[in-house]
Amino acid sequence: MAFLYLSFFVVGILSGPVLVDAQLHDEATLLAIKKELGGVPGWGDNSTDYCNWEGIHCGFSHSFVERLDLSRRMLRGNVTLISNLKALEHLDLSYNNFNGPIPSAFGNLSQLQYLDLSLNKFEGSIPLELAGLRNLRSLNLSNNLLVGEIPQEFKVLENLQEIQISSNRLSGSIPHWVGHLTNLRIFTAYENQLGGEIPDNLGSLSELKLLNLHSNRLDGPIPKSIFGMGKLEVLVLTQNGLTGDLPEAIGKCIGLSSIRIGNNKLVGVIPSTIGNVSSLTYFEADNNNLSGEIVSEFAQCTNLTLLNLAYNGFTGIIPPEIGQLTNLQELILSGNSLLGNIPTSILGCKNLNKLDLSNNRFNGTIPNDICNMTRLQYLLLGQNSIQGEIPPEIGDCVKLLELQLCSNYITGSIPPEIGRIRYLQIALNLSFNHLHGQLPPELGKLDKLVSLDVSSNQISGDIPPEFKGMLSLIEVNFSNNLLAGPIPTFVPFQKSTNSSFQGNKGLCGEPLNFLCANSIGSDQANYHHRVSYRIILAVIGSGLAVFVSVIMVVLLFMMRERQEKASKSVDIVDEATDNQPTIIAANVFVENLRQAIDLDAVIKATSKDSNKINSGTFSTIYKAVMPSGLVLSVKRLKSMDRTIIHHQNKMIRELERLSKLNHDNLVRPIGFVIYEDVALLLHQYLPNGTLAELLHESSKQSEYQPDWPRRLSIAIGVAEGLAFLHHVAIIHLDISSGNVLLDADFKPLLGEIEISKLLDPSKGTASISAVAGSFGYIPPEYAYTMQVTAPGNAYSYGVVLLEILTTRIPVDDDFGEGVDLVKWVHGAPVRGETPEQILDAKLSTVSFGWRREMLAALKVALLCTDSTPAKRPKMKKVVEMLQEIRQN
Repeated sequence: MAFLYLSFFVVGILSGPVLVDAQLHDEATLLAIKKELGGVPGWGDNSTDYCNWEGIHCGFSHSFVERLDLSRRMLRGNVTLISNLKALEHLDLSYNNFNGPIPSAFGNLSQLQYLDLSLNKFEGSIPLELAGLRNLRSLNLSNNLLVGEIPQEFKVLENLQEIQISSNRLSGSIPHWVGHLTNLRIFTAYENQLGGEIPDNLGSLSELKLLNLHSNRLDGPIPKSIFGMGKLEVLVLTQNGLTGDLPEAIGKCIGLSSIRIGNNKLVGVIPSTIGNVSSLTYFEADNNNLSGEIVSEFAQCTNLTLLNLAYNGFTGIIPPEIGQLTNLQELILSGNSLLGNIPTSILGCKNLNKLDLSNNRFNGTIPNDICNMTRLQYLLLGQNSIQGEIPPEIGDCVKLLELQLCSNYITGSIPPEIGRIRYLQIALNLSFNHLHGQLPPELGKLDKLVSLDVSSNQISGDIPPEFKGMLSLIEVNFSNNLLAGPIPTFVPFQKSTNSSFQGNKGLCGEPLNFLCANSIGSDQANYHHRVSYRIILAVIGSGLAVFVSVIMVVLLFMMRERQEKASKSVDIVDEATDNQPTIIAANVFVENLRQAIDLDAVIKATSKDSNKINSGTFSTIYKAVMPSGLVLSVKRLKSMDRTIIHHQNKMIRELERLSKLNHDNLVRPIGFVIYEDVALLLHQYLPNGTLAELLHESSKQSEYQPDWPRRLSIAIGVAEGLAFLHHVAIIHLDISSGNVLLDADFKPLLGEIEISKLLDPSKGTASISAVAGSFGYIPPEYAYTMQVTAPGNAYSYGVVLLEILTTRIPVDDDFGEGVDLVKWVHGAPVRGETPEQILDAKLSTVSFGWRREMLAALKVALLCTDSTPAKRPKMKKVVEMLQEIRQN
């Protein structure tokens, strides 16, 4: 026993100098790192104890640095010195501007378990020396400029649970040693140049949950091994050259929620074991060579929301059992050889939003009850052999945005009831059929329609003058019919080419090359006056703005519908004040706020209009004062995706995950309440309102002071928050100045991130298909694609930046008819205006320095609002450009 005490005594004496030396060594290393990086905010400012510096965590008697987090600080410089922190277990340098090769000296950090170098500009090959990190569990090198192959030397890293090397320029093949990692849970290597086959042992020994290899050059079969352990949850293999069939072993993975294998060369049939995958939400296998019949076992996947089998070789009929998929929102079967009638059982898919059966061999007639699917927005039946007449009941599809019936054998006349589909927007295409009779004047009520095509039919009579009511028309085609009489003098008609009206012997007037007999006089003069040079310029300048106008009406319709539902819920609460609704689920994520938040008080607060702060596209915001005195901002969702309602636990998990997003410029949920069909999200209350209020209300007050530095800081903060969302694969659905909230120090926080994530539960690669956005912020391509994308987010951010620079609202009558803020700014050279004339003079005339910064920021805004999505910068680049403006 005495010897034991003596041993402790000796160790204690010896360890003292060791700790002191370690402390001096790590502190000196950190100071050297700070100098090398040109300064690190939060280091050495408030304390001499480096263990209390921001992003640093120490262990072992509070001496050794075990955790270093320098993420999202826009740092640059040499980071090799970090390798001197020998006790480091966690190193996060993500989301900065580090470049050059990854330091090989990092391989000396023998204790390292977590290494994240993602979203930088590291180049060269992956250092072989990293194979020395034997304790490494998580490796993330994504979104860099790395080249070369995945090192074979890494096969010794047996503890790896996560490997993320996506969005680089890596080549070679996926090493066979990856399949020997028994602890592997996540493997992402998408958007590289990897070739060869997927290792046939991948997943056979591990509990692989997520495998994402899309957009590479992989070939060979999908290995059965990846389904072997039955743990896979997400499989994304799109855009490769994979061959072979889909293994039957896929049925072992009952927890698999997303399967995306489109754009490959897969063959064979879909195995009937797919019915065992009870958690399946998304199944995309488009653009392959799959064949056989569509298996009825899909009906067992009751959670399915999207089924895309387009452009394969499927034959036979649509299984009647598909009608049992009550959660199905998109059914895309175009480009196959399916035949038979459109099954009436499909009308059981009450939540169907998109039905695409185009380019098949369907015959029979259009079901009279097709509009029983009350949520239908896209009905695409073109290029089939459909017969009979268009049922008048088609007018009951009041939510339709697109109706495609071209290239069929449809007879009869065009039903005037189509004029009731007031929100028909993208296209009405009835071309290449056997329609006869006259054009119904009621079609003139379709004032949001962009494209009308009735060509190659047997339609007679004149073009009704009521068609002038189609104020949003851009494309028309009346060719190859039996039409007669003068073409109405309507700008969209006169802007069309001759071919849009040719093949009608009785038509006359512009744009045809011969005039009507009575049009040579004053009508001709009036017409030439209408198409004067100035008007042509105005039409060209406002062309793209039509897209935005079309979208706005659709949004207003949806908002009104959702508000009606919300008001009904409020009425129920008011009528039963004594009967508080039963809370189905609730939680407060922040531990120290749980005692201060009364959930019943939260529900009561949202039942009173007097507590309403504002209303957005997807939610209404209320102020709720707790009995404890705590003030909350409560977001009441106007409409929730039915899939999310069905997967309540998944929604809760997503909210919990979003609450942990570590970024200063995001409004994160601090809790939630679900009762009946209502969801409430709890947030901190931000006293300075929104950016829209600051720009358009505060700036008009007499006490307003010019604040360009504050505005630039807000612009950078919003860009950083949005760039971070893109980094974690979240596409925002409603970017606007009204969704930028300001805290007590006017730091911006981007709101509505919950809705953005929840509307895409698949976490896959496809963009979100949804009607989304606020009027004036929606990118022009949205009217055709109906897809919310990262470049679309950049456009919406550019509009916000233009607001900051001009203090003008996105849509203003002062801009002129059909012209919004983006068109007004981009059209300045045509008007002979200089950039200085666009900027808010109250800011740009204060100092030359401010004006120079504003002009530089204007260039960024113009890049973001480019009409071509591919030319818009990524948000990470936007942050870099704005940071450089402020630094210079």
